[in-house]
Amino acid sequence: MTSKERFLEIYQTNIQRDGADRLLSFLLSSHSDFFSAPASSRYHGAYVGGLVDHSLNVYDCLKDYLARPRVQEVYDLKNYSEETIAIVALLHDLCKINCYHPGFRNVKNDAGIWEKVPTFEFRDEIPYGHGEKSVYIISGYMRLSREEAFAIRYHMGFSGTEDTRNVGAAFEKFPLAFALSTADMEATYFLESQHKK
Repeated sequence: MTSKERFLEIYQTNIQRDGADRLLSFLLSSHSDFFSAPASSRYHGAYVGGLVDHSLNVYDCLKDYLARPRVQEVYDLKNYSEETIAIVALLHDLCKINCYHPGFRNVKNDAGIWEKVPTFEFRDEIPYGHGEKSVYIISGYMRLSREEAFAIRYHMGFSGTEDTRNVGAAFEKFPLAFALSTADMEATYFLESQHKK
């Protein structure tokens, strides 16, 4: 099963809310490069299809995090629906759609000679921020719960440029935001940094 097929299966099985079909139609349309976009320009998932792979990795990591006994018994994070989990994990980085464009950069090879290598250049035509842009895109198609919106908005955690007081307050009020941020970090630093394509 390809990453695109797995994404579609999880999405269509779990996300049934009004507007979900229109959002998926957008993701599949020629107006979106979601299924071919990289997840970053040079770091994790910096290859064609990296964004959908990253989204699936975050989904797997979030499912695993929320299934941990300590998370359920001590932190009391056990009442999230399959729909909510799929929404926040699969859609947290929609802000990256249509932002990475093929280009080249110069690097020294093993012999110390400069050569051009393919890369991705970041150009955002809708510079609305990161998590907030994903919330904005999703909200144009379907309604998010407050906790879903905060989880997506603050999924970068303390590694973003936000006021750290807001990040901490969001994590305290909306534990799913912390869980998603943890899953995003696990996917980025443990899964994807070791498996660059």
